[in-house]
Amino acid sequence: MTSNYSQLSIDPLSSNQIAVTITYLEQTERPALVMPPAPSIGQRRNVALMRVEQPPVHFYRYMYDLVGAPFNWISRRTMSDDDLAAILHDENVYFYVLYVGGAPAGLAEIDARNETTHEIKFFGLAPDFTGLGLGRYFFTNVLDLAWSRAPQCLKLETCTLDHPAALPLYQKFGFKVTGRRQGFVQRLIPNQQK
Repeated sequence: MTSNYSQLSIDPLSSNQIAVTITYLEQTERPALVMPPAPSIGQRRNVALMRVEQPPVHFYRYMYDLVGAPFNWISRRTMSDDDLAAILHDENVYFYVLYVGGAPAGLAEIDARNETTHEIKFFGLAPDFTGLGLGRYFFTNVLDLAWSRAPQCLKLETCTLDHPAALPLYQKFGFKVTGRRQGFVQRLIPNQQK
């Protein structure tokens, strides 16, 4: 696998590591998408998806932690602010936030730095917003945005630490499994950032 993918250890390096299986998926043609209406959530709260251009690192870290901490997302937590800003401020990296009733409810990051192969690097909902019917709505929109630049291939990865609905959702949208790797990742330690 290329260095574009998550870091894994073959053997546990310490007791602070967790066994994981990463599943790699891809699409080689744009699927026919039927845009679902925004879900009706409780007291008719408004749902909006917005691109955050040149996101401040602190805001990105907040969203990454809000969505990813329950699933042990760690790769971006250990990056320096400068290294993270270099990725986030690249004109071919797209960061989207889903808002529900004005509150941030989810994030998506599309990496289009490779002209022919784009990747949905991160996608997920904050814990307070899972189980409300937002996942399919949000992912349909993100998938449409990812294909809007006409790549030849769209990739993403998920792992056994992610929400159990993630892999079935991606497969329902036509993503095919291209590989799996097993190994160990560092266990998330709260407030572990550089």
